[in-house]
Amino acid sequence: MSKVTFLLPIALIAALAAGCGGGGSSASIDKEDVAVVGKTHISKTDFNVLLAQAKRSFAQQGRPFPKAGTTDYESVKGNAVTLLVQQAERQEKADEMGVAVTDADVQKRLDQIIKQYFQGKKSKYEAQLKKQHLTDAQVRKDIRTQLVSEKLFNKVTSGVAVSDDDVHQYYITHPQLYSQPQSRDVRYILVKSRTVANSIYRQVKAGTDKTWCTLAKKYAKDASGQNCGKATFTKGQTVPAFDKVAFTQPTKTVHAPIYDPVQYKSWFVVEPLTPVKPRQTTPEKQVKTSIKQQLLQQKKNQEMTNWVTKTTKDFCSGSKVKYQAGYTPNPDPCAATTSTNATTTG
Repeated sequence: MSKVTFLLPIALIAALAAGCGGGGSSASIDKEDVAVVGKTHISKTDFNVLLAQAKRSFAQQGRPFPKAGTTDYESVKGNAVTLLVQQAERQEKADEMGVAVTDADVQKRLDQIIKQYFQGKKSKYEAQLKKQHLTDAQVRKDIRTQLVSEKLFNKVTSGVAVSDDDVHQYYITHPQLYSQPQSRDVRYILVKSRTVANSIYRQVKAGTDKTWCTLAKKYAKDASGQNCGKATFTKGQTVPAFDKVAFTQPTKTVHAPIYDPVQYKSWFVVEPLTPVKPRQTTPEKQVKTSIKQQLLQQKKNQEMTNWVTKTTKDFCSGSKVKYQAGYTPNPDPCAATTSTNATTTG
């Protein structure tokens, strides 16, 4: 069974550390809050759940969790608060934009999780909850947060499009992605000694496929010996001395030993097995769909990044966040978007 972690891991907390707003708020902060975002209260219970997940993540990695009062602890603590504030900011924006997640949406996603990871058995799901010290309500809350993010992404990026001109421009400016250089099947044996190389050359020149296989397995100084010396190379892939012989020597003709003074400082005995396969280019029409999908995802990601940046600035400049004393992240994530630190504590 694949491992399931319902809450966001500490690595993701750190990655999102830059995405929060700061500043004062007209909303009153209760003693059981760590912060208030607009009208949304972030409880100490939510914070403690996330901190407990961070502790489990550290334990799973075999790392000691930072001691309270240390710089590392304050960093983890600040990142947890930052993530919760960012989630609240997104929920506030979702409400403004009419983005809603219903209980039925949450149940559908939970059913999918149980089917995928627990063979559709609720008992196995509940056992995993117990193992991770979580409740069903906590999991549902986490799922709701994820669904809000997904729906916001879809709404924010709904107008993003990629034209045929965009696809064509990408295709012609990235020719290396859609073409294959000349290639050829060869067999070879790499050895350190010139004397051994000459001996191999004489034997394989007068021998059979079995001779090649036996000598490759016995003498080859690289992995090619496991395949009787056979391999496929593209032009320019390997060292110049080998490359020249591999792409100029007649098919089924063993070349006298060649020395590579550049990288291997060893001797090669080489025999091309097939004609050189010409350079091939994949037509644009064959990759048009995949290019369009790739560019569309890139443009959507950028559109969402721009939206998140604007949202952050709105909350920072709008003084819509208030922190409980002792829970203000340090440094204040809003410092990058405001010239003055307007953070207040209650």
